[in-house]
Amino acid sequence: MTRRSSRAALAALALGGLTGLAGACAAGPRAAAPRTPPAADAPFIAAGAAGQTTPDALPTRWWRLYPDPVLDRLVIQALTRNADLKVAVANLAYAQALLSEAKAGQYPGTTLSGAAPSYGRGATQIDYGLPATTTYSAAFSASYQVDLFGRVRRAIEAARADADASRAAADAVRVTVAGETASAYASLCGYAEQIAVARRSVDLLQRTYDLTRVERDAGALSDFDLDRQAALLDQAKAAVPPLEGQRRAALYTLAALIGETPGGVPAEAAACEAPPVLQRPLPVGDGAALLRRRPDIRQGERQLAAATARIGVATADLYPTITLGGSLADGVLPITATKSVNAFTYSAGPMLSWSFPNMLIARAHVREAGAQATAALASFDGVVLNALRDTETALSAYGAELDHHRALLAAQKDATDALRLADIQFRSGAASFLDLLGSESTQVAADQAVALSDQTLAADQVAVFQQLGGGWEDAPKP
Repeated sequence: MTRRSSRAALAALALGGLTGLAGACAAGPRAAAPRTPPAADAPFIAAGAAGQTTPDALPTRWWRLYPDPVLDRLVIQALTRNADLKVAVANLAYAQALLSEAKAGQYPGTTLSGAAPSYGRGATQIDYGLPATTTYSAAFSASYQVDLFGRVRRAIEAARADADASRAAADAVRVTVAGETASAYASLCGYAEQIAVARRSVDLLQRTYDLTRVERDAGALSDFDLDRQAALLDQAKAAVPPLEGQRRAALYTLAALIGETPGGVPAEAAACEAPPVLQRPLPVGDGAALLRRRPDIRQGERQLAAATARIGVATADLYPTITLGGSLADGVLPITATKSVNAFTYSAGPMLSWSFPNMLIARAHVREAGAQATAALASFDGVVLNALRDTETALSAYGAELDHHRALLAAQKDATDALRLADIQFRSGAASFLDLLGSESTQVAADQAVALSDQTLAADQVAVFQQLGGGWEDAPKP
């Protein structure tokens, strides 16, 4: 073996040894999955009585539990064209690009430079009266940072965790978009139902007003009775315009969610007349499934992992940085008027960089990274507790509204029966006009209360689905 080949072999062995040593250790703590409260895995406290919810797993496309193909198409369109979701996906692409940039630190950095041949005279040649010459130059350099203390690997871990957190954030936006689209559609349909109820009330009161006027003209009733009936009719008419305005607002909200202008909502969606109704008890699963499914919890865990990895990056700065480098350069150097030589140079060797003995800044960076990791852990705990709280709150509100809705349906049936009997008795002379008027008012109020409860019940159901955190698993790409 020649002296040159033996030196090359020793250099390769040294480089391999340093690389192997770099793979053996990494500064800073290793990220571990944070623990959640043991009680979080239990069934939900506010799941309600039998028939209200079931412990079945939440379907990935929960909105299909409603037998409404229009709602399905709207949610799919929103998951494809929503502007906020496009922003979240772009942020994910940015985080993935940063990960690729961090991974590039594992490999040598290279630089190639050169200049095209040039003909002319420099200052020295002019001073000595030398003729013009042709010159060129080319250079190549390479450097490799030996990851002896794991700085590069910890940076890659942090970038990978950031990318995972961005992916979870995009999934959380999908959950929000699906829930808000379903909620806007339910509101749109709910206002349509309330408008229909209000118009039926106007028709009912108009007929009664006409009858009252006939009776007043015949002398059976007074002007006071007619004015009182007119006031009730006017109040019923006044209830319609605000509902129409709220319906238009819900229509515009839905348009923005599905990526359309205010007039771009499909006609089939604008024509809905009542909120969608579930055909089965609401599947909610349990706390353990909730923690596995919710993207914001996954995002918090990944943010904690990134913060933990950055402690390692900061800790590695306490130790020396070793860089192996080398360069080659070639060119033409004019010597005399008639002679020039090739100027070939090369260099190779390690370079050490270490902020020693003044390491106050490096130690401060370690403390900063540790504080950020502590904050990330507290944030994760808060996300878990808030997820459980919000889900229980949504379930509790849904259960209360379900009981409220059942009571309103019973009251509506009683009001309908009472109005029918009051009308019969009034026509036969067995009941007074005041009795009929009171029965009509009760019927109008009962119908309006049921219509409002239909809308609230649908909104509460969607709120539960949204808090359960589903809808992102097999969502279409924007």
